Amino acid sequence: MHFALPPRKTSFPPPYARVSTKNYSEKRRRQIQYLAYLIFAVLTLYLVAAFFTGEYVRSQDGTISPGASVVIVTVLDEVSMSKDYISVIKENRDDYARRHGYQTFYTNTTTYAHLTKPSPTSWSMVPALRHALTAYSDVDYVWYLSPHALMMDPSISLYDHVFANLTNLMQKDIPVVPPDSVIHTFSHLKPSQIYLILSQDADNVAHTSFILRNSDTVPVAAGTPRDSWSQYFLDAWFDPLYRAYAFQKAENHALEHIIQWHPTILAKLAMVDQRLINSYNTMSDKTEVDLDTDVAHGKHDSQYRKGDLLVNFKGCSESKQRDCEKEIKTFYRRWQDEVGRIDGRSGTGKTQAE
Repeated sequence: MHFALPPRKTSFPPPYARVSTKNYSEKRRRQIQYLAYLIFAVLTLYLVAAFFTGEYVRSQDGTISPGASVVIVTVLDEVSMSKDYISVIKENRDDYARRHGYQTFYTNTTTYAHLTKPSPTSWSMVPALRHALTAYSDVDYVWYLSPHALMMDPSISLYDHVFANLTNLMQKDIPVVPPDSVIHTFSHLKPSQIYLILSQDADNVAHTSFILRNSDTVPVAAGTPRDSWSQYFLDAWFDPLYRAYAFQKAENHALEHIIQWHPTILAKLAMVDQRLINSYNTMSDKTEVDLDTDVAHGKHDSQYRKGDLLVNFKGCSESKQRDCEKEIKTFYRRWQDEVGRIDGRSGTGKTQAE
C-alpha cells in the first residue's frame, strides 16, 4: 500500500545539525566582516597616499594651494597671422611661463578644421583645449588666452593675482550674462568648488581669456587617467547642436547658453572683474579713461591701464579698419621695457613686427 504523501519530517532535528548550521553562519559573518575591514583599510591608505603626494590642490579651508600647475593654451591662425606676429606672441607667452613655472601649448586652427567645419574657425578653441587636456593630463589649470592678447606685467603670477584671493574676487549674485540675465551667479561657493573662472565685458561673457580647472573632485593616484569635469564641460560646449545653431557670436553665445541653463556648469563658475584677467585696449572698449585722473567714464570699466596683467586686442582681426600688428607694437615696446626693468636692463623698444 502506498501513501499519497511522504512521511513528515521531524520538527526536532538532531543537535549536531543545529550546531553545524550555527557555526557556518558565524564563520561566514566573520569572513564578510574581515573583507569589509580590508576594503576600508585599502581605501583609507589610497586616499591618504593620494592626498600627501600632491594630487589635491585644495586646502582644507576651501582655498587653492600655491602649488597648482598651469598650462597656457594659444590657438594661432598661421594663414592670417604673419610669422613675425606669431613670434612676438610666443616670445611674450614663453617669457611669462618661464618666470612662473608654467607651460605653454601652441596649436593652429587648421589642426581642427575637420572637426569645426562648416562652423566658424573660432570654434577651434574648444577642441584645442581638449587637446591640451590630453597632452597635459596631470596639469591642474588650463588658461586659454587669445592670440590677440599680450602679457603686460610678467611679475604677476596667477596664484597671487587670482587664486590666493578668489573668495573676495568672485562676483556673487550678478547676472551671468550682461546686462540683465535672469540667471545669477551663486553666492555661496568656495574657491575649492570653482572649476571655471570667467569675466564679462560690456556686452557678453569675455571668453578670450579664461581659466579652466582640470583637477578631479576626489584625489587620484599619480598616472591614473582622469575623467574630469573640465572634459565634460568642453564636450558639452562643443555639442554639434550648438555648432549647427545660428548663434550670432558662435562659440561665445553657445558658452553663454550653457553656463546659464546647465546647473552643473553654473555651480562651478566664478565671475571676476574683467581687468583682472582680460583688459581690452582702447580700440576694443566703449569706456574712456581720463589719463590725468585714471578715472573710467562709462558703465563698464575694461580698458587696460598700467599694472594690469594683460591687454587684449579683441576684434582686431574682424574689422578692416583695424590691424592687429599695428595695435600690438606700442604695447609690445612697453612689455619689453617692463621685462628690462625687472631683469635689470634696458628694454629694446623695438618689435619684431616692425
